[in-house]
Amino acid sequence: MNYIKNIAEFTRRKTIEVRVGETAIGGDNPIRIQTMTTTNTNDTEATVEQCIRAIDAGAEIVRITTQGIREAANLQNIKRELLARGYNTPIVADVHFNPAAALEAAKHVEKVRINPGNFVDPRAKFQDVEYTDDEYQEELKKIEEKLIPLIEICKSRKVAIRIGVNHGSLSDRIMSRYGDTPQGMVESAMEFLRIFRSHGFNNIVISMKSSNTRVMVQAVRLLVATMQAEGMNYPLHLGVTEAGDGEDGRIKSAVGIGALLADGIGDTIRVSLTEEPENEIPVAKKLVSYFSKRVTSPKLNPTDNFPYNPFEFSRRVTREVNGIGGNNPPKVFAFTQDSFNSYIATLWGWRFNTENRSWSRGDIAPDFFVNLDYKVNDDAEDLPVVSKHTADFCTISIDEFLTQRPNKPILLEVSYNDLLNNELLVAVRESSNVVLLLKSTNADSYTEQRAAIIELMNQGLQNPVVVSRSYNDTDKEAFQLKAAADLGGLLIDGLADGIMITSPVQSPDTIASTAFAILQAARMRITKTEYIACPGCGRTLFSLQQTLQKVRSATSHLKGLKIGVMGCIVNGPGEMADADYGYVGAGPGRVTLYKGKTVVKKNIPEEHAIEELISIIKENGDWVESV
Repeated sequence: MNYIKNIAEFTRRKTIEVRVGETAIGGDNPIRIQTMTTTNTNDTEATVEQCIRAIDAGAEIVRITTQGIREAANLQNIKRELLARGYNTPIVADVHFNPAAALEAAKHVEKVRINPGNFVDPRAKFQDVEYTDDEYQEELKKIEEKLIPLIEICKSRKVAIRIGVNHGSLSDRIMSRYGDTPQGMVESAMEFLRIFRSHGFNNIVISMKSSNTRVMVQAVRLLVATMQAEGMNYPLHLGVTEAGDGEDGRIKSAVGIGALLADGIGDTIRVSLTEEPENEIPVAKKLVSYFSKRVTSPKLNPTDNFPYNPFEFSRRVTREVNGIGGNNPPKVFAFTQDSFNSYIATLWGWRFNTENRSWSRGDIAPDFFVNLDYKVNDDAEDLPVVSKHTADFCTISIDEFLTQRPNKPILLEVSYNDLLNNELLVAVRESSNVVLLLKSTNADSYTEQRAAIIELMNQGLQNPVVVSRSYNDTDKEAFQLKAAADLGGLLIDGLADGIMITSPVQSPDTIASTAFAILQAARMRITKTEYIACPGCGRTLFSLQQTLQKVRSATSHLKGLKIGVMGCIVNGPGEMADADYGYVGAGPGRVTLYKGKTVVKKNIPEEHAIEELISIIKENGDWVESV
């Protein structure tokens, strides 16, 4: 079951057009950019002002928290004031738990987002619930009864609906039958889609969000394939929820969203950041722009099927060569063009101990340096440099490889076209010491490099692959977004054993930190604390931005831990399943702390919450003192 028409050529997925007010999504329309307010929805002035800042920044759709009927009714005032100020941008009501609020909101806005995990089903308690098939069908009838009034009002007012599935808020009913999995997310959406279609309502957009990029990408792919099998082609909204802030939030979003845009999937996106909503827009614009005119050129040989399951993670099977491939996490390679010495190594994060005269690698320093002309010297002899002259691991040209067949580990630079050369394939297959450095000059390098690795798999070759990409962007954010979008999909599919990002204009520390952030965002190599932090909304019960900074300040040295910082309960407990510890708003000035999905301390004063979180981490043996 494939989710894209042509594995070896970029084509945008064809969908029906859905109108959200005067804005059309899907079809031949450009990818739309949206955001969400963080204000109290009952504060009309604050919400209108925040909407305007986002719209002026380029938001084409704005979503607003709609907890209850009171907030839903106030959407009329917000919409009226926006129109009075000359802003006709579509507004989306964000509804959880409350069908009545959805009905009220549909009277005032252009689109209503509902969450199938809690629209009718009760809040998940993470308990197995046994249903016979007949009992399960009765539950679906209850959902249909609740949806019919919403369908009728949305039909009459031409209001669109987004079925917004969150990995963190699947119902117990769904999880009991399908698990807390991409399949569970897909079935949660499909149950609602089938009901909508049976009532002739098709003004629908779907989203599948998770803080785990791997789950998010697999769920969207599986949804596309499932819809295709049932003759559906609705537009998709993309986003990585709880991505966090700063560079990590941007890179994590680009890994997940970019992996799907690279396959032509996605009709509207939101980059969810724990920042002001208007800060999300320039990031989304850069991502959309990067894929807007993509063409696979030159053309590649057609590929019918994936030799792996794109809906489940499995690492490509490779033999280990010099610590690369096999069961090792992907390695980071750094390319240095000029003469290499110890000073350059320190720029990349390596440290020299003058007492014992030895080198050590920092947490985000590259594993290997590639410098083609480097000759071993006393200044840098103990550093892991790969060149034409190094003895234990060297670079070599294809012609030299074919004639010499050296016995030591080698780094062999290849392209897609090289891997169509049968003589080379035979030689590589017969060599147990070759690491392939895969480069590309294709206008669509992602598709070409994936096709090259697929060719290796189809030929039965198990040599490790280091994927190399080069960027000339002077803008740091653009550089990081492009690298994350290009490499994310390959890493999420377990196809790369290493990455090498090169740039003539970005600093060594920027390149190295970007590479490791991409690996962490793709769940392939953890080098620092990960924060699963929601962007905030009108439900948020404390200052998320300030709280995230406080949590980070206290815990950023806890390498490998995942800590959730959630503004409210909507996705909080569910997303804790993907975090080691959680800090969740429970009420004004009150916080509940989690260990995984389990509540450990409830409704504690916010001013004591950081101290209590540290105490819980210590009690569970995960605390280390900062050096």
